[in-house]
Amino acid sequence: MLSQTIEYALRAMIHLASLPPQSTASSEVIADRTRVPRGYLSKIMRDLVVAGLVTSQRGPSGGFTLARVAADISILDVVDAVDPLRRITKCPLGNPAHLALCPLHRRLDDALGLLQASFRDTSLAEVLESSTRAGPSCKSLTVPTVRGRSKTG
Repeated sequence: MLSQTIEYALRAMIHLASLPPQSTASSEVIADRTRVPRGYLSKIMRDLVVAGLVTSQRGPSGGFTLARVAADISILDVVDAVDPLRRITKCPLGNPAHLALCPLHRRLDDALGLLQASFRDTSLAEVLESSTRAGPSCKSLTVPTVRGRSKTG
């Protein structure tokens, strides 16, 4: 239901959110830790920077870091930055007689609305907190740190 781009962006953002404050991670480290192809990750990170969710710094000590604290970034912020959910606002068949959505498309759009609301109400910090309490449901995405920066950052 959700695109691969959304999945990859969320993995990258959760990884960045798991780092100590002000820490950076290089695209290579993020790609390795999240199992996102490096070329694809570059496009995603560019979109996240443009959206103001991530900052980037060039140079040997550079990398990516969250632009805001994880509690202030929602899952919907990430989704909207890379591949926004497309609500159904008119007949997908282009039927001009359908002034309102048919029952099928109304229900599909309602489901999309619920998904948007759930994503809007869930922050990166909440996702991290949940995985810490229950144990990670996926292979750990954290990276050891040295002096406030990611190890190979």
